[in-house]
Amino acid sequence: MRALRADGAGGVKVLAAQLGVSEATIRRDLEQLHEQGRLTRVYGGALAVDGGDEPFSEVSAVRADEKDKIARHAASLVSDGQSVLLDIGTTALRLAYHLHGRSLTVVTSNLAVLEELQNDEQIELIILGGFVRRSYRSLVGYLTEESLRQIHVDWLFLGTSGVRPDGRVMDSTMIEVPVKRAMIKAADRVVLLADATKFPGHGVAKVCEPSELSMVVTEPGADEATRAQLVEAGVQVVLA
Repeated sequence: MRALRADGAGGVKVLAAQLGVSEATIRRDLEQLHEQGRLTRVYGGALAVDGGDEPFSEVSAVRADEKDKIARHAASLVSDGQSVLLDIGTTALRLAYHLHGRSLTVVTSNLAVLEELQNDEQIELIILGGFVRRSYRSLVGYLTEESLRQIHVDWLFLGTSGVRPDGRVMDSTMIEVPVKRAMIKAADRVVLLADATKFPGHGVAKVCEPSELSMVVTEPGADEATRAQLVEAGVQVVLA
């Protein structure tokens, strides 16, 4: 359940590899958890149920080293004086940590990023308005989207539930998708931050086509065929 909440969705093969068990075991467990109402079973895997738990706090330590390497590389892309838009998620939080002390403008809907950077006087911090999703520590809704229509930034660092084999970026938290799409429109360069478990990944709603990405920062072990589709679409794929 922690793995599903971290990613929003999970495929049988990915979950089996993550947990070190057989695919048959994963299928049985998913069926049982589906019957208990703790997840939604879909073809090839399962979706997390958006309930009242606190997924952000639970998943912050999941694959922490991998996320930190990705975040550190992402931070190295940004030059002083530039503007940065940070999506929700724990990788974006790690990226914020690596921006400390830099002369930057940071815009975000991520309340954890707010807490991380609020006392850093070198950073000009802009918080988007909106409805507070406490469990995901994010801001969503019309006010968030309208705020994004009023700004433009140099960099967007985007999260995802998964990247389809054809390179499409997906998300399972459907209320966040309109915000992500508005973020893409507000940025000169769009960088997707995704560890190897997201390749290929699952999601019920399309965030964007691969052609809308400038770069993907991932790690060794990310599915080669999916990476090749991204490169074919003109996306720079970097292994942190």
